Amino acid sequence: MANMRCPFCSYENSQVKDSRATEDNTSIRRRRLCEKCGSRFTTYERIQLRDLIVIKKNNQKEVFDRDKIYRSISLALRKRITDQDKIESIVNGIVRRLENSGETEIKTSIIGQLIMDSLLNIDQVAYVRFASVYKNFREARDFEDFLGNLEDK
Repeated sequence: MANMRCPFCSYENSQVKDSRATEDNTSIRRRRLCEKCGSRFTTYERIQLRDLIVIKKNNQKEVFDRDKIYRSISLALRKRITDQDKIESIVNGIVRRLENSGETEIKTSIIGQLIMDSLLNIDQVAYVRFASVYKNFREARDFEDFLGNLEDK
């Protein structure tokens, strides 16, 4: 097993204290202990089927970063009752769908819609939070219109 650099002190050796599959069996979660500073941290080992490129709204291309999805969902769910394993499961599901689509270039609009669909299924407040940024709400009326459409669903 490869050594993992400590995110706190940058020491290159850590011990794996616990290893287990995630709830959806798409990755392995490892709890680690830094041999130098004693800090504990978690790493995930995942299968990557293909390299994905994201096409942004301005047609710029960048390498897909699953952590951006994780951060967006975590931010939308901030102070809501959702455990990290659930967020990890949502992100894994979105990444799996993107990889299985057969496409190597994915538009941000597709990623955003997948995130919105996932959030709608677990927390409507997080769904509205994400949508307000993703759809670039400018005023209270934007929220009212969006919430009216949500009630129709």
